[in-house]
Amino acid sequence: MPPNAVQDARLAQQFSFLIEVDRLKSVLRANTLCDASRRENSAEHSWHIALYAVTLAEHANRPVDIARVIRMLLIHDLVEIDAGDTPIHGTHDPALTEAVEQRAADRIFGLLPPDQARAFRSLWDEFEAAESDDAIFAKSIDRVQPVICNLETDGGTWADYAVTRDQLEGRVGVKVERGAPVVWQHLRDRIARYFS
Repeated sequence: MPPNAVQDARLAQQFSFLIEVDRLKSVLRANTLCDASRRENSAEHSWHIALYAVTLAEHANRPVDIARVIRMLLIHDLVEIDAGDTPIHGTHDPALTEAVEQRAADRIFGLLPPDQARAFRSLWDEFEAAESDDAIFAKSIDRVQPVICNLETDGGTWADYAVTRDQLEGRVGVKVERGAPVVWQHLRDRIARYFS
């Protein structure tokens, strides 16, 4: 292929991906905005937690590459375009959810040129595994933002899902504490006041 044709083909794939991921703006999450005016969409969530990561990076349990963390957070929920949002306090089959998300990752990242598809998919897999320092921190920040939204809305959707303090500790606290223990300690005090 002539150089311009190769570049045009690559750009066509990149724009195909970018147009497809615009659909994330239509995926509604369980939690509401901090002002309780409406439910948050997954694209807003991804942007917001990227900003959380930049703001709270100094509290990471171990040093992180914040640029990598931001990239993880910007792509971590793209699979929701196909899989939908799976509320952490909802009822669902984890094995089925994982299978649906894996297929979604194959399809969505597969829209990109092969080198970018591999890089994005590898980053998404790293986030899901939560074993590297970057992924552990990213996963913890992903859990922090909904807690803040619920605290700011007098419990928000915790009542809808009949969330207990123990459930919050087990489903959220463990992950936040692993990546940002100081942040969880701060939140734990606010959560205790809510559940008292």
